[in-house]
Amino acid sequence: MMTVIKKIKTDRVLIITTLLLCLYGLVAIYSATWTGTPGAWKSYFLRQVIWIMIGLVIMVFTAKIPLDWVHMSAGGLYFINLCFLVVLLFLPDTGQPSRWINIGSFQLQPSEFMKPVMVITLAALLGSQNCSLKKIRYLLAAFALVLVPFILVMKQPDLGTSLTFLVILIPMLYWKGLSLFIIMIIFFPVVTFVAAFNFWTFSFIMLIICAILILSRQRAVVFWAVFLVNILAGIAAPNLWHHLHDYQKQRVLGFLGLVSDPQGSGYQIIQSKVAIGSGGIIGKGFLHGSQTQLRFLPAQHTDFIFSVLAEEWGLLGALVVLVTFLIFLLRIITVAYNAKTDFAGLMTFGFMVIFLFQVVVNIGMTMGIMPVTGMPLPFISYGGSSLLTNMVMIGLIVNTAMQRYK
Repeated sequence: MMTVIKKIKTDRVLIITTLLLCLYGLVAIYSATWTGTPGAWKSYFLRQVIWIMIGLVIMVFTAKIPLDWVHMSAGGLYFINLCFLVVLLFLPDTGQPSRWINIGSFQLQPSEFMKPVMVITLAALLGSQNCSLKKIRYLLAAFALVLVPFILVMKQPDLGTSLTFLVILIPMLYWKGLSLFIIMIIFFPVVTFVAAFNFWTFSFIMLIICAILILSRQRAVVFWAVFLVNILAGIAAPNLWHHLHDYQKQRVLGFLGLVSDPQGSGYQIIQSKVAIGSGGIIGKGFLHGSQTQLRFLPAQHTDFIFSVLAEEWGLLGALVVLVTFLIFLLRIITVAYNAKTDFAGLMTFGFMVIFLFQVVVNIGMTMGIMPVTGMPLPFISYGGSSLLTNMVMIGLIVNTAMQRYK
């Protein structure tokens, strides 16, 4: 028992920062759901406490699972979660997005659990001894693994979570050793996709891409393959735009400043900015945030919970949260760098990418510099599926760190 405690203490920085983030979340959820009526706050607050307790048990459990077992189970876990995502497509149409499976009074979101499973599966593929990124079949397999759940989650629709799958892939390929030139080629279609809505912008981007390919003296087959892929990306952009839901279009256009709708899609951002700005340096104090307590903030206990913290605890409180996240993320990178196996290193780094992406997007959207995507703030936003998923990832990261001392 003492040996286990000693090993866990070697990663006390990661454990302490995780617990601090959970504590920040409980404080914010209490305030965001408090109405002044006795007992009115208990529903969300106590549920989150229960989820945290369950999550800590899961974290300890996953910290002790042999990583070889995790490696061998990657394919099965991926298939099971894929089945859950497919099941969601056939649930009765209730007029609401089909993202959750109801279990009694609780709701589970399969797309959340797919995040760590996706990382584990990619790590198993890229971390295998035979894997070489010079062989095109491994790159195609990696993209296929990501695109299938991406499409299924887009169907729900859940743009924020589906984008997470895409974001995971490129950093993991880079960690594996993929060259920057290949990564640039992969990013080209993203740029042309965005530029395709204006003919002259699209033409200019295509000229730049052709110039880069010519100056880098690529073979003709590479040149034409990259050229055709980017042309196809440009053709697909308008078609995909027409398949987006109206509220998704409004969020994107509002983010780009192309529409102004303070009573509709822009309302969330406006109220969030007011809350953050009114907090000042030291904040208005616990339970004294006007935007929070008067319920002007939408989804204030979930997506916009950072606005609650910033309003009540001010710039100093927001910096405390950001510094905690920074220490947390740097610690995970250190664990990934020192991992004993390629699989463990890739898996840990992939988890870091998920956390970083969620933090950047969530805080960015509360400040109006990112589109509103419904992305939760790790450990702080209310939600059982998100919290349990995060605890699974933390347990596996602790597991990776502990392997160095065995």
